[in-house]
Amino acid sequence: MSGIPLIIAFVIAIIIMIIAISKLKIHPFISIMTISLLFGIVAGIPLTDIPGVIGTGFSNTFKSIGIVIILGALIGTLLEKTGAALKMADCVVRLVGKKNPELAMLIMGWIVSIPVFCDSGFVILNPIRKALVKRTMKSSVACTVALSMGLYISHCFIPPTPGPIAAANTLYEGLGQETNLLLVMFFGAICSILPLIVSYFFAKMIGKKVKARDEAGGNGEEVVQTYEELVASYGKLPSAFLSFAPIIAPIFLMGLSSALAMAGKPVAVITFLGTPIIAIAVGVIFGLILLVSQKKSKEFYEITNDTLKVTGPILFITAAGGVLGNVIASTSMVEFIKSNSNALATLGLLFPFLLSAILKTAQGSSTVALTTTAGIIAPMLTTIGLGTSPLAALTVIAIGAGAMTVSHANDSYFWVVTNFGEMKVEDGYKTQTLGTLIMGIAAIINVYIVYLFL
Repeated sequence: MSGIPLIIAFVIAIIIMIIAISKLKIHPFISIMTISLLFGIVAGIPLTDIPGVIGTGFSNTFKSIGIVIILGALIGTLLEKTGAALKMADCVVRLVGKKNPELAMLIMGWIVSIPVFCDSGFVILNPIRKALVKRTMKSSVACTVALSMGLYISHCFIPPTPGPIAAANTLYEGLGQETNLLLVMFFGAICSILPLIVSYFFAKMIGKKVKARDEAGGNGEEVVQTYEELVASYGKLPSAFLSFAPIIAPIFLMGLSSALAMAGKPVAVITFLGTPIIAIAVGVIFGLILLVSQKKSKEFYEITNDTLKVTGPILFITAAGGVLGNVIASTSMVEFIKSNSNALATLGLLFPFLLSAILKTAQGSSTVALTTTAGIIAPMLTTIGLGTSPLAALTVIAIGAGAMTVSHANDSYFWVVTNFGEMKVEDGYKTQTLGTLIMGIAAIINVYIVYLFL
């Protein structure tokens, strides 16, 4: 099969996959793998070649990203268990001030979610949100939305969060290049500016229109921890230096390695340490130092075990996305698109954004949307005019913008925000769902603004 029929088959396959995940509640891994197999057969890949195509796509993904995902998630867990995430949040509060709790929650959420999953980050920071609301008498809903949006932006944009890392590795592998995570981090930070601004004003606005149950007095007798009580529950928090080190160290090492390489003076040791796997491993070492300083080293086995349980599904879904991408690359669809690339190229960065947004809205997981879209887009990067290293990094951010559009009832994070924010379900749609829609649109606009300068 070739040409238009193959494109139609591809679209049908994607629709079936969305229905299977969202309506039939079939696990994304099973759905993506099944669709990959069926699409390979329909596309005319020889039956004897299909097992090899699937195996290659699966193993290549694990080889390139598996360790990075595990180590990145381990850093997040260590920060959570040691209270370092809380310390980072405290530093942001001191910087911004108590008179701006919405801004404080937005910024600390954005920082903490760089290594920590957004749902875990919300649970970690929610006690501070409550304490700030109690101290400042500001809107509980406004602080909830600000925290949720801040967490979500970096969760979808900035490594070492697994979704952006997996998408970056997949896209750069499609170009036959080494992954430039530092460039992805830089674009992720730059493209966070407009979504952060829009989220702040949306939080302030929606806080005047929607009230949480605790504001209405429904849970008026609930005891909200003060900051001092929260700190006491952790014992003594680690220093600011040790708290930020697991994040700063990998970024610094990768940045130094890239800078030396660009200057034409690479240093073997720095190049080694700046490799994403090694750099993030250094971050883990700083996390272990944190654990020892908090006298919790005996918990390391349990922390590691819990992390592996969390990352297992992500790894397999990521690998399944790699399989789908490899199946697509093995068909004649890419060649057909190349020969008719002018029409598709007109969509440019909007194409990966829309595809990711469709997948996100349909099945709920931002990570699945990121990894699956990257697997689909990777073989087409050059064809749609995004075949350079900077544009590949910006494509990761465009996919991330789609992966936050929108969060609703099929997204576990929706329920975390709604329940911990003391909101009714209908209020969750007015705040979390509407907020992620507005934020996603602002994000893709920010992506295009950056694109104008490339």
